Amino acid sequence: MDPNWQDFCTLSIVHFMAFPKVMPGDGPIVETVQQIAEDPFFQGIEIGWIKDPAVRREVKAVLDANDMKVGHGAQSALLIGKHNLNSLDAAERQAAVGQLKANIDEAAELGAKRVAFLSGKDPGDELRAEALEALVASLEEACAYGQERAIALACETFDRTVDKKCLIGPSPYAAEFARRVRQKYPDFGLMYDLSHMPLLYEEPLPALATLKDVLVHIHVGNCVLDPASPAYGDLHPRFGFPGGENDVDELTAFLKALFEIGYLAEGKQDKPWVGFEVKPQSEAESSTELIEATKDVWRRAWSRL
Repeated sequence: MDPNWQDFCTLSIVHFMAFPKVMPGDGPIVETVQQIAEDPFFQGIEIGWIKDPAVRREVKAVLDANDMKVGHGAQSALLIGKHNLNSLDAAERQAAVGQLKANIDEAAELGAKRVAFLSGKDPGDELRAEALEALVASLEEACAYGQERAIALACETFDRTVDKKCLIGPSPYAAEFARRVRQKYPDFGLMYDLSHMPLLYEEPLPALATLKDVLVHIHVGNCVLDPASPAYGDLHPRFGFPGGENDVDELTAFLKALFEIGYLAEGKQDKPWVGFEVKPQSEAESSTELIEATKDVWRRAWSRL
């Protein structure tokens, strides 16, 4: 395989996971963005909630100076605010839509072209169809708002039974939902995360083949399914974490599946995004060392393709 993965994808990192102190929208945002922007390994960065407009302007200047592509993640703002885009309570649902619109505005300030988000909780079999209608209504409003600002949306699929317990969701269900939204908003799509694949009890090729026509973004990382582990659930520990599900072998298989479905392919004008999503599991774990270890796993996996 060509060692230059930059010829095949825009390699990015989720800033607010690698540096979790910034997740609430404040903290050492500018300096940590600068650290990533100056690393030639990455061509893109995925930024979350930034409360202070002045800080957003500083971040934009750093990104522009380093010619970094930028994506925006609304997941942390939605989770921290306990927002639910598929709530059956109209006021709660509109509050969630309002938060997503605020994230769209921030994304536009930073020069992003897409905002990622997650659905709300799955309400169970009896109310799932009603919740899906609520989610579609929310997204039609948010997509229209984003379209006015040249921002597309991407729904990240999460587990339904282990940790986040989201409506979206298992890949067949997610794909059907995305195709429905695409009838009005063709630039809408799904984000799939290797970290969530074991939590959904899915396998690389069947899941990715199901999603291939609606897939717009990929994340890679790890998770733990052992309830006795301190990293149990959707905590994004480093690759190779004790008891974890993903390491070099699993990343290699996942990348091979991305090539097989055509998500990764030579000669694409717009390089598809693949983002690292990893998080320190304690104060003692260095973000810098975590990023370096993740880069090493990526290099090893890519060399096997």
